[in-house]
Amino acid sequence: MPSFLELTIERPVAGGRMLARHEGQIVFVQGAIPGERVRARIERRQKQVLFAEAVEVLAASADRREAHCDIACGGSAYAHIDYARQRALKGEVIADAFARIAKQPLTTAVEVLASPESGYRMRARVHVVQGRWGFFREGTHVMCDAASTRQLRDDTTQSIDAFAAAQPQVLAHLSAITISENVDASTRVLQLEAREGAPTIGKLGGDIGTGIDGVTSIDGPVLAGAAWVEESARAIWPEGAPIDPNVTWRRRPASFFQGNRFLIGALVSEVLRATDGARKIIDLYAGGGLFSVAIAARGANVVSVEMDGSSTRDLADNAKPFGEFLVPLVAPVEAIVRQRPPFTPDIVVMDPPRIGASPEAIAGLITWAVPRIVYVSCDPPTLARDCAKLFAAGYTLTSLQGFDLFPNTAHVECVAVLER
Repeated sequence: MPSFLELTIERPVAGGRMLARHEGQIVFVQGAIPGERVRARIERRQKQVLFAEAVEVLAASADRREAHCDIACGGSAYAHIDYARQRALKGEVIADAFARIAKQPLTTAVEVLASPESGYRMRARVHVVQGRWGFFREGTHVMCDAASTRQLRDDTTQSIDAFAAAQPQVLAHLSAITISENVDASTRVLQLEAREGAPTIGKLGGDIGTGIDGVTSIDGPVLAGAAWVEESARAIWPEGAPIDPNVTWRRRPASFFQGNRFLIGALVSEVLRATDGARKIIDLYAGGGLFSVAIAARGANVVSVEMDGSSTRDLADNAKPFGEFLVPLVAPVEAIVRQRPPFTPDIVVMDPPRIGASPEAIAGLITWAVPRIVYVSCDPPTLARDCAKLFAAGYTLTSLQGFDLFPNTAHVECVAVLER
């Protein structure tokens, strides 16, 4: 096998690479666009598939643009592609997953809602190596500049630099920092992760840097200032909230919460649309209660299920204003769906992690025979895998909407609505 190949790029695949073929063998190519002819360097072989990097574009797509950063940095696999084409490609990835994995071709193209390309992230985990912070290049432990990817606001990167300058001795003992801020970036909290063998980080004395409101440890203690950020419906929907604008969510850096400040309102609105009129709802994999709180604020009865320690604490706090209308349960989803539901739900909302729902969770959910399932997913292949089981149990896909929560990356969020 030669080290370099001339390839014609066929289509996108999940994960950010593009599919080409060489003498019948599949090649996954980084840095290309469907329709292009490229010269690619073979990086590695995995089973019967080759992985390659485009090193020269022989026939360029009209949608090619100059990448603003290293496309291997921070997951920026689509940074060289015109933004409208990025969203179209992500729609194709979703459609491919349903056709190939769920065996159900979609009859219409999937719309992927656009986001501003810069400063969209409210939460990010960066690595720390020898006192420097940043993202890792794909598949390596090589540090790259997080600021260049434009995922974070300028004042966010400046505040991390300020913390590093103010606390160099602490930074020297870290392996990672999680940044968490609210929609308008009026509050920003850092969570520190000490590297293996480093001394325990105690209370931080002195300056923690401009723009930092609090510092916590992954082990739980508050090291300085605030322990959480607070979000409001008024900030999430600045042009008018579909719920009481005074509703709030409080979250610690370790807790799961959707990460795009520009599309979080549209995402929650889609879930509200899909649950409109329902009186009894169960929210599985509820995180800190993003969907549960919004649904309860509309007057529905909600039971929320979450197991993660940090998220369960935030969920309990966020549920308090709603009394009996929002009941949090601390338990694995699998344990809940093995038994009769707390009440007969009109709808189940579920937002599992990237690996999707477990087979036990899907099997138990099927026994509930709930009329409607609203499945929020960050990974099209696992969404299609789980939907295939629901299709076999008598469910039909009635709507599918994409959200580009991470522009310039290969990630795409979906809200799928299934009816029994």
